[in-house]
Amino acid sequence: MKALLPLYCRPLGYFVIALALFLPFIMLMMGRVTDANLLFYKECSKLLMMLGALMIIFAFSKNESRDTEQIRNKATRNAMFLTVLFIFGSMLYRVAKGDFLSVDSSTFLIFLILNVLCLEFGIKKSTVDRLFKRD
Repeated sequence: MKALLPLYCRPLGYFVIALALFLPFIMLMMGRVTDANLLFYKECSKLLMMLGALMIIFAFSKNESRDTEQIRNKATRNAMFLTVLFIFGSMLYRVAKGDFLSVDSSTFLIFLILNVLCLEFGIKKSTVDRLFKRD
């Protein structure tokens, strides 16, 4: 998977995720969050986190190479596997608890966050391997 966005989108993606995490609390302190619009702010935060994660995934890295593309592909594969495990575990937990009314709606966000974590780990691991000249 090739990178589509410029280099500055990686730190910008992290900024957007941090903004999405803290914005609801800031809005609550300002008195803007009520029971009527809580769902709206929750969904807006999830969308901002998805946008930030996609910016991180599709942005160029400093030393972009063919290896980085392979790391992106492996990160996506690993994130899919971990997301399926997470969803399966949460399904088992809900069945064991007897909670048949709640539904998890954050699956894509979980996938994206796991993808970013796998991507960052893969890039750092590749950097360390190159530093110690391991292949």
